[in-house]
Amino acid sequence: MKWTHIFEFIIIGLFCGMASLTEENYLKVLYRLSQDKQEIAVKDIAEQLDIKMPTVNSMVKKLAEKKLLKYEKYKAIELTEKGRKAALYILRKHRLSELFLSKVMGLGWEEVHDIAEQIEHIQSELFFNRIDKMLGNPQFDPHGEPIPDANGKLPVHKTLPLSDGIIKKKYKLAGVTNHDASFLKYLDSLGVSIGSSIEIKEVQNFDKSMSVIINGKVNTIFSFTVCSNLLML
Repeated sequence: MKWTHIFEFIIIGLFCGMASLTEENYLKVLYRLSQDKQEIAVKDIAEQLDIKMPTVNSMVKKLAEKKLLKYEKYKAIELTEKGRKAALYILRKHRLSELFLSKVMGLGWEEVHDIAEQIEHIQSELFFNRIDKMLGNPQFDPHGEPIPDANGKLPVHKTLPLSDGIIKKKYKLAGVTNHDASFLKYLDSLGVSIGSSIEIKEVQNFDKSMSVIINGKVNTIFSFTVCSNLLML
């Protein structure tokens, strides 16, 4: 597709209006918290968004009024099915945007997140469905995160952190859980990207750091923190 057509769709998306950016950010955070915690409190959301609790309380009540979450005082917060679908749609838009920025515009995986944070608030199914089609209906973003399809269904991706890996076994990098630019640049400096092979040579009992071979040629040592942020197949 020509660049003029690509920018035409971007303009269409921008002029189709934006929903509440704040509301969408809350839904996204609530979904992520729901994947890690059995019970979500106002405090958890406040910490994630770095916002004062009274402000979070007010927004939580607003989202509850819209039937996007269940909320009662002194009880755990839960996304409703409507809220879950809305959160997955935001993640779909974000992850498609990241892949578009990476594959089509040539940006590095450490550069795409902040831009995608802005694009994800565009309200146009046409825009994002066209990106999906252009990219060949991809299942994973540049960081290996699953992309929900148009129905909100997530592809299955059975991975394990490298920190749980077995000595002498060779793995393939399928994703990263840390999207910080400095971490991704560090991996870039070692030639590590999605699809790279990593073989565990040795594990130190003291700190669980690993001696590894990357792509059959680069020998280096990964700290336990690095290993726990690498998802392997």
